[in-house]
Amino acid sequence: MTSQILIAGFGGQGILFSGKLLAYKALSEGKELSWLPSYGPEMRGGTASCSVTISDESVGSPIIDNPDVLIVMNLPSLDKYEKTVKKGGVIFVDSTLIGRKVERDDVKAFYIPATKMAQDMGTPNLANIVLLGKVLKECPEIGMNGMEEALKKVVSKHPEMYERNLKAVEAGYNY
Repeated sequence: MTSQILIAGFGGQGILFSGKLLAYKALSEGKELSWLPSYGPEMRGGTASCSVTISDESVGSPIIDNPDVLIVMNLPSLDKYEKTVKKGGVIFVDSTLIGRKVERDDVKAFYIPATKMAQDMGTPNLANIVLLGKVLKECPEIGMNGMEEALKKVVSKHPEMYERNLKAVEAGYNY
């Protein structure tokens, strides 16, 4: 089983952090993986994307042309990547920041007001984690296994952020 996930938005939205969290989660489960971050020269405010492939077998290339799962946090990313998702794939949209619907009818789409939810929780910088929580629920092949261990690893330098991130995952999962 292989899942190819593309996460995209503006720099500063935690795009690369989300990918890193998925990568550590896969490692904690003993999976094979690739993690390929990409961002424009502007960094914060510029475009950012992260490709994560999680597999039971060796991953031949970190390049993802047609993801199974697309997570988008801004309209330019939805415009750019919507057409690339595999038929039967899944698109997760931050509906607080993206006003339009997915135009394809051969994919499943979820609209999560992740930015608003994160703001309402007092952690406006965790919208990416709210979205990731919804992905973990709706994509059982990715699932919640290993999430707590992975979260502890990626926030190890800021242990006070563990509980906040865990609550954000749970909020998205339960949305």
